[in-house]
Amino acid sequence: MMRLIQSLNVDEAARVLKGLLDEDPSLTKKTYDIAVRVASKIDSETVKNQVFSALDRLDMDDLNGRAGRTRYGYVEPGEAAWELFEEALDPFIEEMKNNQRRALPAVAKAYCIGIIKGLLSYRESSSSDISDWLDDAPGEYIDTVIEEWKKGNPNDDDIAEVMNTAEGDQL
Repeated sequence: MMRLIQSLNVDEAARVLKGLLDEDPSLTKKTYDIAVRVASKIDSETVKNQVFSALDRLDMDDLNGRAGRTRYGYVEPGEAAWELFEEALDPFIEEMKNNQRRALPAVAKAYCIGIIKGLLSYRESSSSDISDWLDDAPGEYIDTVIEEWKKGNPNDDDIAEVMNTAEGDQL
């Protein structure tokens, strides 16, 4: 029995969970509590490392694949580098916003702080081939991340903590 349950893919497991909750609504509170614990296991250092890694992996092959002459015109290397940079960050920002929508403000804050720390770390110590094309990107993108996070209406203490991180105080 356990072997079948453990072999379910994500969609199948979601359907099983929905079926359980439909059949026994009394499990809703317990399911919610477990979901919060699972979702809350993320910490800002993990996100920082993931962000840094995603950005630091960008290289000249990626840039050369985007920059230069195309059938639609010419793409400047700096523009291509920014596109790559933004695409590498998008999954983290989306996860931050998803946690805001799921009413998990502590997890959204951990993502915000982790993204900021990852950007600061990238600015300070990247060995990426294209980091020279992105001198201003980390600093400018920190503001974008904070503005997106603030759309979730965080409290004043959380805003102060995030702003301190953005100033580089907690690296």
